[in-house]
Amino acid sequence: MLFSGILLVMGIGVTAEKVSVGYTPRLTSKDLAAKITSSTFTLEQPRCVFNKFVDATDEIWLLVARSNAAESCAVLRSPEELPYQAFENNSCYMTLGTAPANYPCPAEESSKLTVLRVGNEVDCKTDPARPDCNGPLPEPGPYRVKFLAFNSGGPTAESRWSDPITLIQGKDPETIDTSPERRSAGMIAIATILSILSAILLAALIAALVYKYSDVCGSAEIVTVRDPATITRYTTHHIYDQPGRNL
Repeated sequence: MLFSGILLVMGIGVTAEKVSVGYTPRLTSKDLAAKITSSTFTLEQPRCVFNKFVDATDEIWLLVARSNAAESCAVLRSPEELPYQAFENNSCYMTLGTAPANYPCPAEESSKLTVLRVGNEVDCKTDPARPDCNGPLPEPGPYRVKFLAFNSGGPTAESRWSDPITLIQGKDPETIDTSPERRSAGMIAIATILSILSAILLAALIAALVYKYSDVCGSAEIVTVRDPATITRYTTHHIYDQPGRNL
């Protein structure tokens, strides 16, 4: 009977429901230049959150999911069940696994930057040997995340789901309106000034060319025909053979 009770207690320990720690993941409150980008976002570290619910040998992981699939994402026993490389099919993956000691609970404010950047690993995104890859997020989202603690038997504690997180979305070049009516007054003023300056420069160039060639023509040597009255005339004499004089 005692043996059966021990087995029952052991069974309950293995299949017990995860403990909710009452914490909601959130974006960092630090003034960072790239808190959210087109493929990453930055969270606060879950410090002083799991310290009462985990052992030193446990691990704390981050579950990332598309917002519309978050509630259906289930982890049975191991984080490796949801690799980053299968995110397209599963709509969720697990990453950033670490020991609880890396999320300490200091008595005073730490001077270190206590954040987690989600999506900043590129080299491992297609590597099946790295199921825990913290790879770039492939679309704007929105996404939701939560933290889970694991021991050798599976998940033991979890946070709440975060609010939806939407990434920065770049504009499709084909959707950018370049029509004149969409241009600002400043752009129109700049274009007008540039046009006027171009016209002035062109006029100055033409004037310089005209001046150059007219000066060349005016300074050329002019050859005139002399006045006939000033021309010296010479009368030619025919020389005839004279007979020899008689001596």
